[in-house]
Amino acid sequence: MTKRALITGITGQDGAYLADFLLGKGYEVHGMVRRASTESFDRIGHLRGKVQLHQADLLDQLSIITLMSEVRPDEVYNLAAQSFVPTSWLQPLLTSEFTALGVTRMLEAVRLVKPDSRFYQASSSEMFGSVREEPQNEQTPFYPRSPYGVAKVYGHFITVNYRESYNIFACSGILFNHESPLRGREFVTRKISDAVARIKLGVQKTLTLGNLDAARDWGFAGDFVKAMWLMLQREEPADYVIATGEKHTVREVVEEAFGHVGLDWHDHVELDPALLRLAEVNRLRGDASRARAELGWEPTVSFGELIRMMVDADLERVSRELRETSNGSY
Repeated sequence: MTKRALITGITGQDGAYLADFLLGKGYEVHGMVRRASTESFDRIGHLRGKVQLHQADLLDQLSIITLMSEVRPDEVYNLAAQSFVPTSWLQPLLTSEFTALGVTRMLEAVRLVKPDSRFYQASSSEMFGSVREEPQNEQTPFYPRSPYGVAKVYGHFITVNYRESYNIFACSGILFNHESPLRGREFVTRKISDAVARIKLGVQKTLTLGNLDAARDWGFAGDFVKAMWLMLQREEPADYVIATGEKHTVREVVEEAFGHVGLDWHDHVELDPALLRLAEVNRLRGDASRARAELGWEPTVSFGELIRMMVDADLERVSRELRETSNGSY
């Protein structure tokens, strides 16, 4: 019997990789999208006709219940959120509505419509914030340092509460930073790879960054979505840290990216204090021992491979844009 999955946030980086992965497993894939004045399906353009898209909104409980009733999924992957940390300072209430209360609305829809659905919640390493220990595992206390991190802690614990109170198969994946060529250009890794491509091709001269010493555990999004799926295949629901176990600074990302195209980053990078976070999270490194032992999950793409992959993809894209512009078709 064909399994049916519902993905919220299917137009995002993780949603696109997860949809691809589930289609490869033979799933019938449904995606929830918000109605917007301009639709952006760039990341899943290659999946059009393969996935079924439905309009609903994390702010609208009735639309989610209606969607659950129509699709009746075996698995629900709640990836939708306001996920950019700096924006969470500019829009803290909206971030709370989407990233915190939106999880409750999804869980309520599962409880009311199809309580035997298996539910995945996208938790985040940003919940650890000002870390109490290193590396961080499932037992490490949370100390979020942004409205986004606080909202994710709520989403995490409401998932635990529904699991324990209503016996819903609900898991949270505490995912550390995961990147890819599909990452939004507002995120620092993609901001760097895009700028490197443009500088190499002569259409940009400088790259402006904030804190080069901030350190993160960066992995490949394609690896991380497999972990999401593995969690929902277990006999019993549980929460898992998903991470590579390696920590790298923004400076290392810059060095790897510029070095890949034969440029000295010192000639092109400028620092702007205005880009510093209000409350910086300086060091995040995850311990995925439980996921390795219980899920059999392992990352397959190294830090260097990831950054080079992103630079190469942006070089190809920017080159194509330049060709189209010169041909008058862009």
